[in-house]
Amino acid sequence: MASASSIAASIASKTKTKKKHFVAQKVKLFRASDPLLSVLMWGVNHSINELSHVQIPIMLMPDDFKAYSKIKVDNHLFNKENMPSHFKFKEYCPLVFRNLRERFGIDDQDFQNSLTRSAPLNSEAQGRSGARFHTSYDKRYVIKTISSEDVAEMHNILKKYHQFIVECHGNTLLPQFLGMYRLTVDGDETYMIVTRNVFSHRLSVYKKYDLKGSTVAREASDKEKAKELPTYKDNDFINDGQKIYIDDENKKMFLEKLRKDVEFLAQLKLMDYSLLVGIHDVERAEQEEVESEDNEGEEEGESDGGGIGTPPDSPSNTLDSTKPLSPGEFDPTIDVYAIKSNDSAPRKEVYFMAVIDILQHYDAKKKAAHAAKTVKHGAGAEISTVNPEQYSKRFYDFITTILSYGQGEFRGQITAQREVTLAISREGFEQDAERKFMLSLV
Repeated sequence: MASASSIAASIASKTKTKKKHFVAQKVKLFRASDPLLSVLMWGVNHSINELSHVQIPIMLMPDDFKAYSKIKVDNHLFNKENMPSHFKFKEYCPLVFRNLRERFGIDDQDFQNSLTRSAPLNSEAQGRSGARFHTSYDKRYVIKTISSEDVAEMHNILKKYHQFIVECHGNTLLPQFLGMYRLTVDGDETYMIVTRNVFSHRLSVYKKYDLKGSTVAREASDKEKAKELPTYKDNDFINDGQKIYIDDENKKMFLEKLRKDVEFLAQLKLMDYSLLVGIHDVERAEQEEVESEDNEGEEEGESDGGGIGTPPDSPSNTLDSTKPLSPGEFDPTIDVYAIKSNDSAPRKEVYFMAVIDILQHYDAKKKAAHAAKTVKHGAGAEISTVNPEQYSKRFYDFITTILSYGQGEFRGQITAQREVTLAISREGFEQDAERKFMLSLV
């Protein structure tokens, strides 16, 4: 018969085990002023956690490019004003995007922290068709709303895009696609895609341009110019006498990447993309830093438009250990699109340059737009809507020109380029029966 002391010890042991089993786990809270962003934060946190338990495959299979994971959440415990009680979160091709993040040198834990530690920040930028933009709180990533057509196009090109990234070892000017999601809140579906930020998380951009190599209707509107940081266009770039001052070695590497990128886009029949250019003025930044020294750190940890910051029990951030950098310096593993100005530049600057908006396919709608614009502006006009091969050549030639010539030579090159475009357009206009048919409908 068991002694009283052994029975008591046994009961104590069982009681202890029982208590341990029923200890409630801490719940991570994800709060933003926009419930949609709260769902995004929750979903990214969930998907990265789930992926951490999935073994990395030796190679991706065809089905991985069609796969998705999704979760439906009902009767959620969070405050409805910040986190909806009912929502769905779907991640497209999770293994493919995890592989892409790895190839772009992005750690999944860092990616998770950037998107979930604090709410994404609203951006005044607005894309075509009213697309909305946010940046992660640390400004390393851009979250963009996209259309269901964009999602379909992304699926169409994803396999070839992944292969291209593998072949170029992630060394490209194309967007770095890092995740694509569908969020359903109150029955409304919103599609979002996450890319690496073209601009720096620490070096301010004082002027930016969106360049297509086209001159028809390619200037910023008065409404755009009224913004704090307007996006200027091709004619503004020319009229400003703007120039990109980079040394020969950087120029050679940049143009080689650009050439491969636009050839790839032409093969996929993609067009209407742009080169986004951001310019950081080092001396101006130094002066502003001196003037605002006393206010340093006031905006640290800001939430999205006054929303509630994520509590301390949310994921920690491993990015705060970045070593201090002197003015105009950057970490090339983070600011992958950055290039310093050359020693003979009139001002010490840093340029951020990348190809953006690559999901526009040259379809029947674009062909019709080309025909209509050709009638309106003439066969030789430098309209933005041209076939992908012509678009890629004109785009590359234009960017080569703005990197390689002084202003006088630059204008001469623009004139020569227009003559070449005129000849190409006339030849295409005469030979393209489909275009003639479209003209008869205009």
